[in-house]
Amino acid sequence: MQQAVHQDAPPARILLIDDEPRILDFVARGLRSVGYDVETAASGDDGLNRATAGHHDLVILDLLMPGLSGSEVLRRLMERRPNQPVIILSAIGDPALKVECLELGAEDYLAKPFFLDELVARIRARLRRSLEPGPTVASVGGLSLDLIKREARFGSRRVPLAEREFLLLRELMRHAGQTVSKERLLSTVWGYWFDSGSNVVDVYVARLRRKLGSAAITTVRGEGYRIDER
Repeated sequence: MQQAVHQDAPPARILLIDDEPRILDFVARGLRSVGYDVETAASGDDGLNRATAGHHDLVILDLLMPGLSGSEVLRRLMERRPNQPVIILSAIGDPALKVECLELGAEDYLAKPFFLDELVARIRARLRRSLEPGPTVASVGGLSLDLIKREARFGSRRVPLAEREFLLLRELMRHAGQTVSKERLLSTVWGYWFDSGSNVVDVYVARLRRKLGSAAITTVRGEGYRIDER
């Protein structure tokens, strides 16, 4: 089997969640042998905790597990980290379940039994898509955001941003013209759930307004915030 990563590149981090020790060991050893950095979890609860606590380039998830099922792990993970790539690896070949998982946000679905080479090929395909170059500047009306320098530009004025300010503005600009709820902003910008009474989003919106102008971000009462396409 060919090496999956170049020696001078940092290995992709993969989280493998499966309650079958034999499968867990077999897949983990196989993926490590081709250069991936593999973390394992033997239950849905542990897997969800690991998936939401750290960064992983890919999550490989079994469905049939005691306690928290793989489907529920997928649902909760997508709520908290909607951009997390997930491949389902399951003994269930039901087409309806496959469609359900894909609609929940899974990138791919591979049925057991499987060939390790096929799994590696699907992982490579998914990771290649993640590395495809995208735009480096986002623009909405007179506001632009440099995704490399992590600074905003309003007209001719450059506006330096702190880390969370940048992430919050990027999320709002990705959904320009749409209202983004506080709950979504908490999960995508901060990576975990705050207490529902937390005002951290309001605090950071206020900071952005002081830097960009009070009209830059619109409050939609009871729903969230929006950047209008001018």
